Amino acid sequence: MKIRKTVGELLWPNPGEFVASLLVSKESASAQLLELVWRGYDLLAKELATIDFSAHFDDLERELTQMLEKRIHDVTSGFEPFVIQHGPYERETRRPAPAQPPQYDLAFILRANERVMWPLEAKVLPRALAEYVEDVHKEFLTCRYGPFSMEGGMLGYVVSGNAEDFLGKIAARIPAVLAHHPAFPTRPLRVSNHNRTVPPAKSYPVAFRIHHLMLVFAPPGTHIGSQGDLKSTPRDHA
Repeated sequence: MKIRKTVGELLWPNPGEFVASLLVSKESASAQLLELVWRGYDLLAKELATIDFSAHFDDLERELTQMLEKRIHDVTSGFEPFVIQHGPYERETRRPAPAQPPQYDLAFILRANERVMWPLEAKVLPRALAEYVEDVHKEFLTCRYGPFSMEGGMLGYVVSGNAEDFLGKIAARIPAVLAHHPAFPTRPLRVSNHNRTVPPAKSYPVAFRIHHLMLVFAPPGTHIGSQGDLKSTPRDHA
């Protein structure tokens, strides 16, 4: 079946690349975006500090992502050249109707060209570790996700276990070297660099960087500091 034009393709026929459109370096662009994610997470983690995540919840991944989006909005100035959105569709890599286009959990979207997005995918850990690795291989490294970006992010919502252990498991399963981001030395954040498989007749960036963020949602009685550090809080005795 024929793929028809979208409204966005008529408005923005020349999408370009996300970081290049910001006219800054890759490192400074990622630091700006990731800082907003971490600040939004800090707000959310404090609000959810009394929630016992050892319980089973319906629709946990989507609910946390929806809540995180609002907190990221809360820490933005409104003057950034991009916005954050929960659940936007990637129509560049769509298949013919009635197939639904790929949909991101979160994405930073350029104000000047809404076809250009910097995507973030989320998975609840430990239960969705296999799906986390699968998204790296089948979505990001095939250019199905983030076709107009040199980077993207994976969010691990850690509800039990150790964030550093998960980063080690992710590195082994991709497999890839996960390096520290120099702007966030104390955060459970690592970076992996890859070469993507670009579809024929497309000029998407081949080199692609994935930021792996472990967002820890602590058990009740744990204090989360301003940098996301976890500290035990003594419980009151009866």
